[in-house]
Amino acid sequence: MSKEQPRIAVCPGSYDPVTNGHLDIIGRASRTFDQVVVGVVNKPMRKSKTLFTAEERKAFIEDATPGLENVEVKIFRTSVVEFSREVGATAIVKGLRAISDFEYENEMAQLNHKLDPGVESVYVFARSNYSFLSSTGVKEMAIFNADISDLVPAPVATALADRLGRR
Repeated sequence: MSKEQPRIAVCPGSYDPVTNGHLDIIGRASRTFDQVVVGVVNKPMRKSKTLFTAEERKAFIEDATPGLENVEVKIFRTSVVEFSREVGATAIVKGLRAISDFEYENEMAQLNHKLDPGVESVYVFARSNYSFLSSTGVKEMAIFNADISDLVPAPVATALADRLGRR
């Protein structure tokens, strides 16, 4: 009798910074898959520069997910498909907030499928209380000293205030 392979998923993103919406998707993925590897992209293609280093972003996620024992956080510098292969993942899990996310993610899913048909794209709809939430929006709010305490983990809110000179 052969043992079934563990179901491993990758949750890739820039996470600049991680939000409670991201954490909700990661938590829901951790209940669906045996192992979840949160992939922090070192240099995002869609963003010219990140506010936090990849190491800082990785640490924020690790700090926010101690109760999720099947979640591991890694920095990657390759394509998401190559990263998925490296960690043995058969699924890429992403959150969807709005129709604009769908358009981009649909294109990426088709391209990823072309690169490796054995890696499935799985989409999780954002909960309504996170459907508006983005890292960019959080950074913009933090610039103007808005209360973001219910949108990001406390260490992220503090780091944003420090980094943006708002404390």
